[in-house]
Amino acid sequence: MISLGKRLNTNFNLKVVSGGAEREAPFGELLTRRTIVSVYMKNNTGNCDKQNDSLAAHAAEFAKAGYNLVAISRDTCGSHLKYAAKKKIAYMLASDPDDLFSRAADSIVEKSMYGKTYLGPARAAFVLDQDGTVLAVAEKVDTADHAAQLRALIAGL
Repeated sequence: MISLGKRLNTNFNLKVVSGGAEREAPFGELLTRRTIVSVYMKNNTGNCDKQNDSLAAHAAEFAKAGYNLVAISRDTCGSHLKYAAKKKIAYMLASDPDDLFSRAADSIVEKSMYGKTYLGPARAAFVLDQDGTVLAVAEKVDTADHAAQLRALIAGL
């Protein structure tokens, strides 16, 4: 996992969904102010839904505090568009099927499912400055109350 104070390599493109529209953008251009990046596994799954429900309920609070909010998963933008409409998500959803963000954040971990092991992105959250410097990290997301966990992270900044 990337260390606090280290600068994340932001030189990669992601497809993003925001305001009901899809576009491709360099990740660095998403960092227009301090940004919270929350990594989750898949739309329409139990814990990921809880994680995003918590974010959606408090998105305006983070915006008012001066933070962008970006949630990243391997899902397609088509899936993100439906998910955002269904969950009333106002923040940006990013499609990252190649785990570019997680690789940049050195947060690829070994996982196991049904007796098979594989590598995948850690369910984690990062607070980044506009230049990609890591200000805070939640290495293990509290899916039930992710917003409170993030509030505690940014309170110390």
